[in-house]
Amino acid sequence: MARGCLCCLKYMMFLFNLIFWLCGCGLLGVGIWLAVSQGSFATFSPSFPSLSAANLVIAIGAIVMVTGFLGCLGAIKENKCLLLSFFIVLLIILLAELILLILFFVYSNKVSENAKKDLKDGLALYYSDNNIGLRNAWNIIQAEWKCCGVTGFTDWHEALKEKVVPDRCCQEHYQDCGRNVTNEFWKRGCFEKVEEWLDDNKHLLGTIGMCILVVQVMLVCVLCVRCVLGSIPRCVRLEVMSSACCLLCNAAVLKY
Repeated sequence: MARGCLCCLKYMMFLFNLIFWLCGCGLLGVGIWLAVSQGSFATFSPSFPSLSAANLVIAIGAIVMVTGFLGCLGAIKENKCLLLSFFIVLLIILLAELILLILFFVYSNKVSENAKKDLKDGLALYYSDNNIGLRNAWNIIQAEWKCCGVTGFTDWHEALKEKVVPDRCCQEHYQDCGRNVTNEFWKRGCFEKVEEWLDDNKHLLGTIGMCILVVQVMLVCVLCVRCVLGSIPRCVRLEVMSSACCLLCNAAVLKY
């Protein structure tokens, strides 16, 4: 019975990490595909030119894949060094997530204002030859979300130093429609539209975030249990596990 419980714990941890590793491989593949075939998907921010969609997905995918690999191999081989490495990496990720979340909520207004300022600065690079990616990214978001500029279409007037906007800002799109001041442009800014989308989907995003957090905490707890059991002599460990399993069985019988 005790041996079966330990085996169950081992393979449950292996399965969790296998799913984790496969997700990492998928994200890494998507990131590489974006970088190679969709290189035009660039960053909106001139302050962080490397913070593109492709680079972010590649970085997250690589971290998840390496973490999952350490957990997978450590669980199946029962290697203490690999399991300890996995535990440390997972703990660092968990603490980093919590710190970033706290900082975001504490300085949310400041983050919002700085983001708006940085995005407005990026508008001035719209027509530059070495920023085709930024131009395409703005075209896509303005066409899909039916918005214009960061806070409104006048952001383009300030950034480009003339009363023109990109053609994708026009409610009736055609070539050079953005140069005709009599045309109707989308009134709402893209920053406001993104904030509205986040507010509308906050429950879904919160649920996804909570599920990820629960899985991470569960993996940390399983590792702690595994390490504690690993430090106990085998005969004592089997006896403890047998007692625990018996208690669980008795509790289940009494319940029903």
